Amino acid sequence: MKSSSILPLIALLRPYQWVKNLLLFSGLIFSATLLNSNIVLVSLAAFAIFCTASSSIYILNDICDAESDRLHPHKKNRPIAAGRIKVSTAIFILSTLMLVSLLSAWFLDWSFFKIILLYILLNICYSFGLKKIVILDVMIVAFGFLLRVYAGCAIIHVQVSPWLFLCTLTLALIVSFGKRRNELNVLKLDSKAHRTVLQFYNLQFLDIILTISCATAIGSYSLYTMANETVARYGSQKLIFTTPFVIYGVFRYLYLIYTQNSGGDPTKLLIKDTASIINGLLWILSVLYVIYGVQLFPILSN
Repeated sequence: MKSSSILPLIALLRPYQWVKNLLLFSGLIFSATLLNSNIVLVSLAAFAIFCTASSSIYILNDICDAESDRLHPHKKNRPIAAGRIKVSTAIFILSTLMLVSLLSAWFLDWSFFKIILLYILLNICYSFGLKKIVILDVMIVAFGFLLRVYAGCAIIHVQVSPWLFLCTLTLALIVSFGKRRNELNVLKLDSKAHRTVLQFYNLQFLDIILTISCATAIGSYSLYTMANETVARYGSQKLIFTTPFVIYGVFRYLYLIYTQNSGGDPTKLLIKDTASIINGLLWILSVLYVIYGVQLFPILSN
């Protein structure tokens, strides 16, 4: 197969969006089971399955939004909207991916299978109607982030803490509403033609929601690091020192939205922004050090 025909297929799967699925490992990390090789392998398998399922959903969205995507300055280059992949071909690929992900999840773990099934059904409903309902459209997208966290916890049989639920939800709302703001700001009069629900939003309303979501996200994470159960679990109060990275990450995203007119594709934005990448890596390393200490960083024990 020629590279000219492979590249559209890769673009159709949107592998860069798999970064979102790294949320599956949050339960693994914060449950202090990262050093258990068997649990890690199961989590990696779950990650691969969720990547397969999410790619099938991206294809479904591209099929449903092909006409409106052609009106967008960037989305018009997507394979289906640009005519580089036929709709019939896309349907075959998404059906295959969806079937493979469901069967794989079925054999891996029953609880994990139910979450994958819910994720797929919810996104099908979103693509065929719920995306036109104001506020609910963004809540469903944010719920997709939560399902990733629950899937990661279900596969290793640990409970999702209320703190992890709240932190994930609020951060997801920031990213999702930030995307709506960018679409409204960039497309302006053409926004309704691209996404029907945008006619019910305005910049002032979205600014208020972003302010509330950012304050809640930073506040909930900060409180989590200081909670008695957190200190008891990790035997240290040092997790509070990871909050500056979270605060910087939120502020950096707001900076990119408000001063750079970015945010139309939050995932692509964050993986291309050098400052965000460095900050994210530093946050991960700091969290790992606090939770696992010398087990992962023996050189620092000397």
